[in-house]
Amino acid sequence: MLILALYPNLLNVSLPFKKLLEPAIDYARNGYPVSAEIARMWKKALNAIPNSEEFKSWYDTFTFDGKTPEPGQMICMPKLADALEKIADTNTDALYYGELADRIDEESKRFGGFLRKQDLEDHKVEWVNPIHVDYHGYQVWELPPNGQGIVALMALNVLNNFQFKDRDVDCIHTQMEALKMAFADAKEYVTDPKCMNMPVDDLISVDYGKQRASQIGHLALPPRVDKPHGSGTVYLCTADKDGNMVSYIQSNYMGFGSGIVVDGVSLQNRGYDFSLDPSHVNYLMPHKKTYHTIIPGFLTKDDKPVGPFGVMGGYMQPQGHMQVVTNMIDFHLNPQMALDAKRFQWIENMKFIVEPGFDENIITELKKRGHEIEIAVSYTHLRAHET
Repeated sequence: MLILALYPNLLNVSLPFKKLLEPAIDYARNGYPVSAEIARMWKKALNAIPNSEEFKSWYDTFTFDGKTPEPGQMICMPKLADALEKIADTNTDALYYGELADRIDEESKRFGGFLRKQDLEDHKVEWVNPIHVDYHGYQVWELPPNGQGIVALMALNVLNNFQFKDRDVDCIHTQMEALKMAFADAKEYVTDPKCMNMPVDDLISVDYGKQRASQIGHLALPPRVDKPHGSGTVYLCTADKDGNMVSYIQSNYMGFGSGIVVDGVSLQNRGYDFSLDPSHVNYLMPHKKTYHTIIPGFLTKDDKPVGPFGVMGGYMQPQGHMQVVTNMIDFHLNPQMALDAKRFQWIENMKFIVEPGFDENIITELKKRGHEIEIAVSYTHLRAHET
């Protein structure tokens, strides 16, 4: 869970923690209807998670008579409700120090896992300062590494050296090249900030943005790492009448996370993004945070809030951030139109996928420039990879 928040007028009033979980407990205990998209992803998970002893609790918790729910079906998850009640009644202590922590430790040992109660006890929530770049008169804010918000900032920092009047082939080509550069640098340098050997400020510096922008030409190039000179999601945002704003994102990763469920608690799968190469900056180590995909965003202008923003979709997220921001700032689209505009996603090397309905003339011209373009089978492919 990651939150970017602005509280200019926060009153000394808050709800008790137990109260916050009451709606979730009620839905889990008494039921809720499953949406069509969630039903589709649920069925996909059923085909991916082995029906073995290790994953038995997943099937006990998330299947009903051996099946996943259909769209519109009312479902109840009593084990999840029980777990949430224990967390609420103990102000989270059950999960980190108490009964649920003991059970997670027990099940991890049982199946040869490495997670221990001590790991849960050692966990600390961090308050960090967000990072930003200036983009055409606005300030775009993201949380710092280990998250990948810096990918969106690096891409925008490159694009800040261009002026776009239309969302034409030159614009899309330049955006695609900037994204490849940003991802190449992020995969080389981004990890737990305590372990990074490249300063964040250097990666989003104005000079480095210019350096990278100068490398964009008429033709598509393979993604290449450079070096600055001298130096598998639920997203929501909200605001109130007092000017308080929240940009919030949460994900177990890859749908149902690890597929391991302990007493109703579904364990996440964020360790998947660690590198097992000992020479890589993102190498797996104890108490280290890996490269992380979920990123809430925020936009300001002249030190005043414009508002929170974000998208779902794993590695699509910084790409979606970049496209939504440029749609709003460069092409003056309102937030809904900026979100609805046809998207593209870099996959690997020279390959991009675009949404159905993407301008065919632009696709043709992009191919002439060396981009490998495929049309996605559905809109959700670029909009809902994480839950």
